Amino acid sequence: MTHPVDVHVGKRVRHRRWLIGMTQQQLAEQVGIKFQQIQKYETGANRISASRLWDIADALDVPVSFFFEGLDNTQKGSSEKPSVPADLMGDKEALDLVRSYYAIPENQRRRLFELARVLSDVA
Repeated sequence: MTHPVDVHVGKRVRHRRWLIGMTQQQLAEQVGIKFQQIQKYETGANRISASRLWDIADALDVPVSFFFEGLDNTQKGSSEKPSVPADLMGDKEALDLVRSYYAIPENQRRRLFELARVLSDVA
């Protein structure tokens, strides 16, 4: 039986890999394992050791803490309703939006970000 933390970490690996356009094979090669192992990690079927998670974080260019973000909201069962869904990065539309956002030149991206911030404050 899979542990919810292993499933969460695996999803975060998959989302980050997908977001940067990396295949399971490419990640596996960078980490020095078979792509089938990446599949097992991403589904939570196999736990990721601390040293392997360190290598994966390095390959995906994120801090190790990235894989645990959002875990508090999903595991503690808090009565507060988060303003953003816990699995936002599981939504293909949201990921496409993030990819498109980072494809915009930096100066225009900052202006778009400020506009979005203003609009969200009004809503």
